[in-house]
Amino acid sequence: MPLKNTREVPLGPEQPPAKTGPAVIAQYLKTLPGSPGVYRMLDAAGTVIYVGKARNLKARVTNYARAGNHTNRITRMISVTASMEFVTVRTEAEALLLEANLIKRFRPRYNVLLRDDKSFPYILIARDHKVPQILKHRGARNRKGEYFGPFASAGAVNRTINMLERAFLLRSCSDPVFESRTRPCLLYQIKRCSAPCTGEIGLEDYGSLVEEATRFLKGESQNARQMYQRLMQEAAANLDYEQAAKYRNRLWALAHVTADQNINPEGIEEADVFAAYQEGGQTCVQVFFFRSGQNWGNRAYFPRADKSLAVEEVLEAFIAQFYDDKPVPRCIFLSHALPMQALLEEALSTKAERRVEIRVPQRGTKTTIVEHATQNAREALGRRLAETSSQRILLDALKERFGLMKAPRRIEVFDNSHIQGASAVGAMIVAGPEGFVKNQYRKFNIKSADLAPGDDYAMMREVLSRRFKRLVLDEAEAPGTEVSDPSGPRGVRPSGSDTMTDMSDQGVRPGGSDTDETPPSRIEPAQPPPIDRRGGSALAFGVLRADADDAGVLSETELSVLEADAEPDAHAPEAASDDFPARPDLVLIDGGRGQLAVAREVLEAFGITDIALVGVAKGPDRDAGR
Repeated sequence: MPLKNTREVPLGPEQPPAKTGPAVIAQYLKTLPGSPGVYRMLDAAGTVIYVGKARNLKARVTNYARAGNHTNRITRMISVTASMEFVTVRTEAEALLLEANLIKRFRPRYNVLLRDDKSFPYILIARDHKVPQILKHRGARNRKGEYFGPFASAGAVNRTINMLERAFLLRSCSDPVFESRTRPCLLYQIKRCSAPCTGEIGLEDYGSLVEEATRFLKGESQNARQMYQRLMQEAAANLDYEQAAKYRNRLWALAHVTADQNINPEGIEEADVFAAYQEGGQTCVQVFFFRSGQNWGNRAYFPRADKSLAVEEVLEAFIAQFYDDKPVPRCIFLSHALPMQALLEEALSTKAERRVEIRVPQRGTKTTIVEHATQNAREALGRRLAETSSQRILLDALKERFGLMKAPRRIEVFDNSHIQGASAVGAMIVAGPEGFVKNQYRKFNIKSADLAPGDDYAMMREVLSRRFKRLVLDEAEAPGTEVSDPSGPRGVRPSGSDTMTDMSDQGVRPGGSDTDETPPSRIEPAQPPPIDRRGGSALAFGVLRADADDAGVLSETELSVLEADAEPDAHAPEAASDDFPARPDLVLIDGGRGQLAVAREVLEAFGITDIALVGVAKGPDRDAGR
């Protein structure tokens, strides 16, 4: 929400005499106002490390300038602060909203960060056409029509739309498809559409179906069931058994929708439920969504937060960010009372332009719902901790298998695919200590015009060249970093050896180097031991390779559809943590010695000598490896 009457305050000298720490912060006190506002702390590189709000900016900064009485987290933050920036606002509620915006923008390392914040799906009954359409919708709600949700996952939306099509026979096709039809489509034949496109139903009758569906989604499901029950009985009494069967099928579909949504007997019309649970230095926030008296599902979040923060502080920061780009319900139920609950309630009421109630239920059905959400948070965090432990075991197995100095924190897997030489595409998947990091995945459309059809080596060369050119450019832009020319000089081999292993069944000695000198950060095992097919390294590479295969064979359209429809994966974070490295420790090539040689050539061309390179031998190469 855009805030009015905010202004940047030019405070303090541009170059304080002190470099970092409390002395730097004290430089700003002389010119600071005592009004509400937001402050940003920056390190020596100019990176925002913390965003905070204050009712009184001068009092808050004075507290930072004083030594002692700070937690370890605050002490570390102050010690690396080299400068500060300020924005004044009218009220503390506005400061809270602006703080949430800036945290999302800058992602400071010392703030609580909301992860996996992709938009939620809604059901939209679009009314920008004379024949309304039912569809799934994500993103800005700028299309004319009624929106129902949010739903916790795309799968829940798809299942609900499927059942609503069976119950109310609404069209789900796009407007161009609708306009081009000359005869009913398959959905009409299987009783999931009334075919208004070809006049099988009149516009007035179709409009009645739309209104019935709208009332159902608003929570008036009992009325719809009673109506279809009455119509079914009337049709049966008139011996119109075919029509009675249609009404019976619609009743069945409605029953499945309401069963899926778990309608609350107390009739919570519009509310979100937040329950937080902490264990092992991590926090899980479970969110349940209730709209129109119906449960639209839940989702687990794992915000990044300092281990010293109490669960109430994490939950408060999480909620402030959560509603930055989402509609705010009328009621919010919590598992814990918040330190500044009244302020958050005021800020969200300002954003929603109506009263928003935040409370911790004490008795009754609402308390049961919060307890259920807390139990789900506890179980989700337990699964995550167990999965993280298993992932570390697999990474340690890879470390031992390939003689690495430490377990890899970032693994990149590359694979290529084509359809009889056409539609060539490359895929990169990324994994780390928390599992697959899906927002780091990349797909490469092969661009070389002179590429011979089916030339896997040339495809791999292009994909790796584009990937590592980007890496070198990004590292060149980092402060105080010197890297080689990103253009390549191809064919120039740097001194030093390579940690390159062909992952055959029995193991193959790594490729040689131009010199006998080995950089201290590199380990070249003399003879990798055979892979135990029952061991952790075999399992890890099997999973990594399978995910690369899945990503590599999809077209761009298929990938976008898969991303939109995929339900949240409990085994993998959607987003990487802020300390997740950009440079891989281990690169896995799904191919034999030829592709491995190409990969080695590309890395050497960019002067990259500290990344372990592994090839998965298959087919003839596996036999050759023996």
